[in-house]
Parts: sequence; structure tokens; C-alpha cells
Amino acid sequence: MRVLLIEDDKRLSVLIRKVLEAEHFSVDTAFDGDEGVEIALRGAHDVAIVDWMLPGRDGPAICQAIRAAHIPTAVLMLTSRTQVEDRVAGLYSGADDYLGKPFSFDELIARVHALGRRLSDNASNAWELRVGSIVLDTHSQTARRADKVLDLTKTEWSLLECLMRHPGQVLSREFILDYVWSYENSVQPSMVDVYISYLRNKLRIPKCKDPIQTRRGLGYALVVENA
Repeated sequence: MRVLLIEDDKRLSVLIRKVLEAEHFSVDTAFDGDEGVEIALRGAHDVAIVDWMLPGRDGPAICQAIRAAHIPTAVLMLTSRTQVEDRVAGLYSGADDYLGKPFSFDELIARVHALGRRLSDNASNAWELRVGSIVLDTHSQTARRADKVLDLTKTEWSLLECLMRHPGQVLSREFILDYVWSYENSVQPSMVDVYISYLRNKLRIPKCKDPIQTRRGLGYALVVENA
């Protein structure tokens, strides 16, 4: 399961990330509301953990933006506000659950798991991304094309997930770089081309076309082929 953590307290953010990664969640982080909503609106995450008080957009505004964009990401709101009217306001803004500070990490993990199960209950394929014959199961962390199981590195997995969440769309190298390498400034755009080549090799199967198209000067697109 892929989790987005939007929390401006960097010490707390580091602790939460370590706890979630120990549970085998894939975690992306943002430290202010404007950056957080930009990442959330990509629709790449199963669950977003959002602090109420943030620089830029606050937690309720982020929830409202996610819901207005019809993105199915589940939202867990973190806040030190404990009044009933505050909890109600958070839920009305679009949050799925609410956790008051201070909290135990055990409870946080339990609530994230519960939100994941809710997604699974609401849709039988909630964990799966499908584009033609390519299937990515974000729960079991398995991938295949037709009958071929894909043995992907972490970076190749993120790259394929990026393409599959935007089927048929031409994605620039800069967009892919931000998605896959999470704003690592030391990574050059040419690295996208290198990993596209790696991914193409692993997706190759006899008598089938390359599903990744190169749009010269623009970027790459995953073709919606027949399954």
C-alpha cells in the first residue's frame, strides 16, 4: 500500500515514516500543504495521512481538493484539536478518519490498515492497476504482463506505477522524475531514459508490441493495448 504523509513536524514525520515502512508500506512525504496537495492530486496513493495545521493549505483544504478531484485516496486526519466540532469539521471536509495528537503508533498503524481494508471492501480490484495485459498489484507487490511475472526493482516498480496511473497520457521526464525519485535533486532527467530502457526489457514478450511509446521532445506514454 502506498501512503502519503503530509506533516510539517519533520521529527514526527521521520518517526511516522520509519514505523510505516517497518509495516512494509511505501511512504512519500511532504512538509507543507501546498506541496502535499500537489502530490495528492496525482492520485498515486492509497492512503494520505494529513496534519490539520500546515504551512500553506491546511488539512481540511487538502481533503476538499482531493474530494473535488474525485480521487479515491483515503484520508486520515491528524490533529491536536479534540473538540467534537473540530472532528465533525474534519470529517465534513472529506476525511475518512480522525486521530488526535498525541497518539500511539500502534493505533496509527491499525487505522491505516483499516482504511486499506475499507478500500478493498469497496472494490474487488482496489489494490490492482490494470492497463491492457499489464497488472500491478499494490497489495501483494507483484506485477505481470499477460502470463509473464515481472521481476522489478523498487525504481522500476515506481516507474511502471507512474505510467499505469496515467494510461495513454504523455508524461514529461520532469514529471516522471518527481514521481519516481521524490524530488531527489541529485538525479538527472537522463536517468528516466535509462530506467525506461530497463523497464521495456522486462515488459518485452514475444509477438507483442512495446507498450511504452516515446514522444520525441515530450516524454513517454503507456499505450492502452489489448489484454
